[in-house]
Amino acid sequence: MSIDLRNAPVLVVGAGIMGAGIVQVAALAGHRVMLYDTRAGAAAQALDKLAGTLKSLVDKGKLAADAAQAAMARMVAVDSLAQARESGLVVEAIVENLDAKRALFRELEGLLAPEAVLATNTSSISVTAIANGLAHPQRLVGMHFFNPVPLMKLVEVVHGLQTDAAVAEAIFALSQTWGKVPVHAKSTPGFIVNRIARPFYAETLALLQEQAATPQVLDACLKAAGFRMGPCELMDLIGHDTNFAVTNSVYAANFFDKRYVPSLVQGEMVAGGLLGRKSGRGFYAYGEGGGVPPLPVAVHEAPATARQVTVHGVGPIADHLEHAAIAALAPQGWGPARDLASDWIGLTVDGAHLVLTDGRSAQQLARELGAADVAVFDRPVALPIAPGSALAYAVAPSAHAAWRTQAGAWLAALGFTPLPLADAPGLVVARTVAMLINEAADAVLQGVCDEAGADAAMKLGVNYPAGPFEWLKGWSVDGVAAVIHALDAEYRGERYRLSPWLRRRAHRSS
Repeated sequence: MSIDLRNAPVLVVGAGIMGAGIVQVAALAGHRVMLYDTRAGAAAQALDKLAGTLKSLVDKGKLAADAAQAAMARMVAVDSLAQARESGLVVEAIVENLDAKRALFRELEGLLAPEAVLATNTSSISVTAIANGLAHPQRLVGMHFFNPVPLMKLVEVVHGLQTDAAVAEAIFALSQTWGKVPVHAKSTPGFIVNRIARPFYAETLALLQEQAATPQVLDACLKAAGFRMGPCELMDLIGHDTNFAVTNSVYAANFFDKRYVPSLVQGEMVAGGLLGRKSGRGFYAYGEGGGVPPLPVAVHEAPATARQVTVHGVGPIADHLEHAAIAALAPQGWGPARDLASDWIGLTVDGAHLVLTDGRSAQQLARELGAADVAVFDRPVALPIAPGSALAYAVAPSAHAAWRTQAGAWLAALGFTPLPLADAPGLVVARTVAMLINEAADAVLQGVCDEAGADAAMKLGVNYPAGPFEWLKGWSVDGVAAVIHALDAEYRGERYRLSPWLRRRAHRSS
């Protein structure tokens, strides 16, 4: 059985920002669209605002005037659900409350034709749970848009346990005709995006709890890795109350799995009303002249003259280090040696070690290498590496004062903006990206999505610079596993456990 919704009349329930955005997209795609809201006059007000939005698009040359007029002619506010009996598709965008959604769909079932498709825009509630109690639960499907709906391309097509495959395929095909990029997802806590994204916030919050660095430093490191906003800046934008609520919801829905445990740091901020932009203060202060303050960066002198510099390891990062070291040593009239047989990546400078993190702390490496002067630096995931990229590093407590200065000087000479961090395992970018990959691997293992769906969802839904499996291809399963094993060895809890999907592909023993 196939279902064609391309010409179906559409009912959107909920006249908030998401509902209005869905109306705009559907009407511009040629559908007759009815908008309903329980608040008297809210639907009509939303359509009036949409008229202004479309006029603005016309004025900017982004939409033809006749297309805007035709779209507005297809939109109508209705005062009751009964006025929308002919709808072939309903998209619900009401409050995130299970009982409210169940009640709505039960009412709709009694009004609409048996073949009408029921879609929920829920971002976190189980589609299976919403369908519970319906006479025909197979026709309910998740159609999760991202805000702002007209601009964001991703739609998660969420299958409940009883969702008919033909219904899901019809929504998938319709999303494409609406100019969206749909991905199939199984109804599990957080679906794809809200689940996989948890470590982006969680690792930074954990580092803040350990006082490993300031919010400015952590944000700068992750923005240098290609993220449009750092996690602290992004949590301030989302609102800490909202972000904390989603984390608590995912945590509870996963039966309090320690991987999703909420942060004490964020809980305290919510308790104190420090909600971010909406309250005027979160990690940063807002208002006139507010926002993310300039990053205080130390000025590094050129590194002291060295007698012997060797670049260790193979791969793109090692190659970058070699080219940068050649340039740095050129004024001295000589270049670095290269040790391709090393099982680690980095430099030795007259016996001191500057090592690309594999998850182990600088102090642990110092013990294992039998050397006092050891520093680790973060993983630059964006290649080629932009000049002056912020890069976290940490120096072993055993290191001499001279190497504490020289480690940063060498990273600066190699083209980075070095930012000192406490000696935390995995530093910032390496541990965050490793955990994002690990979460995505578990999602694929559990059938929530496939690899391509995970990559598309994270790039289109939250603007990640790459998808988790794209990062994995540029790293290695063994490399990701090493970071997670190192985190697990340090913290000895349930949070840092390697996904079986990765474990089955890893060659390094745990």
